[in-house]
Amino acid sequence: MAGISSKDLGTLPIGKLLIKQAVPASIGILVMSLNILIDTIFVGNWIGSTAIAAINVVLPVSFFIAALGMSIGIGGSSIISRALGADNMPKALKVFGNQLTLTLLLTVTMVIFGLWYIDDIIPVFGGKGAIFDPAKVYYEIVLYGIPFLAVCMMGNTVIRAEGKPKFAMYAMMFPSVGNLILDYFFINVFDWGMAGAAWATTGSYILCFIFIVWFFLSKHSELKIDLAHLGLNWSIVKEISSLGSVTLARQAVVSITYLFMNNILYDLGGETSVTSYAIVGRMLMFALFPVYGITQGFLPIAGYNYGAQQYDRVKETIFTALKYAAGLATVVFILLMVFPEAITRLFTQNADVLRETPGEMRWVFAATPIIAIQLIGAAYFQAVGKAIPALLLTLTRQGFFFIPLILILPHYMGEIGVWISFPIADVLSTIVTGFFLFREMKLKLNQPVSEVT
Repeated sequence: MAGISSKDLGTLPIGKLLIKQAVPASIGILVMSLNILIDTIFVGNWIGSTAIAAINVVLPVSFFIAALGMSIGIGGSSIISRALGADNMPKALKVFGNQLTLTLLLTVTMVIFGLWYIDDIIPVFGGKGAIFDPAKVYYEIVLYGIPFLAVCMMGNTVIRAEGKPKFAMYAMMFPSVGNLILDYFFINVFDWGMAGAAWATTGSYILCFIFIVWFFLSKHSELKIDLAHLGLNWSIVKEISSLGSVTLARQAVVSITYLFMNNILYDLGGETSVTSYAIVGRMLMFALFPVYGITQGFLPIAGYNYGAQQYDRVKETIFTALKYAAGLATVVFILLMVFPEAITRLFTQNADVLRETPGEMRWVFAATPIIAIQLIGAAYFQAVGKAIPALLLTLTRQGFFFIPLILILPHYMGEIGVWISFPIADVLSTIVTGFFLFREMKLKLNQPVSEVT
């Protein structure tokens, strides 16, 4: 697949361009998701099912801190895409320098805080009973690598904003493969248990960091920053924060969701239910990789063309992304409805987990064919710099619908109330997002350029 420059985002045919952007993004997400999936399979088979639950307890904490990097990356990359579209390289460079400084300052601070309160944080996120000790071992080691991961997540979005999706794909592939190799040696050969799984994960973050640094120092990147670009500029920080808050809010809500889910399920079904949720959660990360790839590919194309005031191309990008994403989501839905038992057996042979998980998986993915509207709708507002609508639509599914549902329905329906909350929240949030997306297209993108604000 031939490489493209940032200017190609405004000239190549949308269908071809979206494929060029989305395929590498999808492959990168696939490899990263496979890494998480196989890592969980290794842990479940070589350490035990309780270890799966332990990792599930740690993930929301570590991912939230790493999401600081992702939020800074996506917020800043929206600005960079539009700056490149407007041929404003000095602004793009200053934004990138500010992204790097913000990412390091915030994530290192959060890691120090997370390690200081380690014994308090783990139980809050469901690390109770037999889950606590392995969760603590995993948590402490993985947190050391989180600043490296945060820089990687920030840098990856910038690479994509430059129109270099293949390199963004490589940035996810190399550490994922490395993690699996390290898993094999640290867990299976050296018998380090949870510590081995944790060191393999941290090692993979460092590998990714090395690749990201290499890319921006190489000839492949257009963004060559110096020390002057690292100094924080309040107007840029404010703009990055307003757009990045969308991603950060999304991850914050995800972390809160894990908090509630792990505790509610532990009270209703103990370690077995928490383990089932961990398996289903891994499939949520893995199975939807092509849909997330379309969404990642959509962002720089929409942002660049909006910055270049090519609104017909923005509309075409929206419709093309929706078509591709909906088709792929339907294929995922069919596979998960047909093979949930076989999927569960990959993770564990625990009879209780095997009995519970397939039915729960079907409920969780029941509304998958329609989620493209949620993802593309929220991504559009983020890509064009409209932070408030992007934030509200991002929070709609989990914040406005899912969390209230899991707090209410289990009181009347027991554990099944937790699982049916997933498709109900998907349907409601799709309706809301679709309304605002198509209204925006009708009112804004159909106007002459001089009238669009």
